[in-house]
Amino acid sequence: MEEKKKKAIALRYDQERDRAPRIVAKGEGSIAERIIKLAKENNIPVVEDTDLVNAMINMEVYEEIPPELYRAIAQILIFVKHVKNRL
Repeated sequence: MEEKKKKAIALRYDQERDRAPRIVAKGEGSIAERIIKLAKENNIPVVEDTDLVNAMINMEVYEEIPPELYRAIAQILIFVKHVKNRL
């Protein structure tokens, strides 16, 4: 059985300058592993959601998240805010 290639998406959302969250990095395989490693090294919460990553992996870097993904992304942003508040 072939092991699935790891995928990762990094998001940014700044209420002051962004209308919606944006993809700031994405990759598969070793690039995905590097994105995850950098996030952990910088105390950026990592959320695993295979379906969401698969829905966004073909989007362009700096592209805004489409409205149909707002609910899923909002749940992640709430989780991240909760984690950061505990630090």
